[in-house]
Amino acid sequence: MDDGPAPDMTMRRQRIPPSDSLISLLSVSCLMHPVVVAQIVGLITLANSVPVVAKNILGDRFAWPLDFGAVLGDGHRLFGESKTIRGVLLGIFACLLAAPMIGVDPAIGAMAGALAMAGDLFSSFIKRRMNRPPSSQALGLDQIPESLFPLLACIGPLGLTLTDVLAGTVIFTVGELLLSRLLFRLHLRDRPY
Repeated sequence: MDDGPAPDMTMRRQRIPPSDSLISLLSVSCLMHPVVVAQIVGLITLANSVPVVAKNILGDRFAWPLDFGAVLGDGHRLFGESKTIRGVLLGIFACLLAAPMIGVDPAIGAMAGALAMAGDLFSSFIKRRMNRPPSSQALGLDQIPESLFPLLACIGPLGLTLTDVLAGTVIFTVGELLLSRLLFRLHLRDRPY
């Protein structure tokens, strides 16, 4: 019995119309990875909390300013006295050690910690240029860079989407504001922000 020619079993690339590919892209970018977002937000929170705890435990010991007192042309310090080598190194190191405990590669943990610290330094740099004193509050500027930088860096290695990044940034911002108030009430922080 001859049923005609055998069907072509080779895979052919289907051409997706541009409107469908845009919809596909938007659907993929809306997918959420809540566990991974929680892991990275946890590391960012750790990176930002460890320097505060270290200051309470160690006081001014080993608190060398990261900018070594450098003053720029505007007459203000590069970062300010509250940004220390100790704080940056401890923030990164804490994330490196904590990452495997929550199922994250230590290298990703160190990267998240380093970029959270870089975001914090970026905020301090901008606040000095705005003539704001060290440790002054700048809502949004204090939270967004230190969460956005590491979350954006995790898009490739952890498959985060833009929705994940946005959600993580909002979660960190709200959480940081609430946690700061709690740490202030527990006398672990000098200011409620």
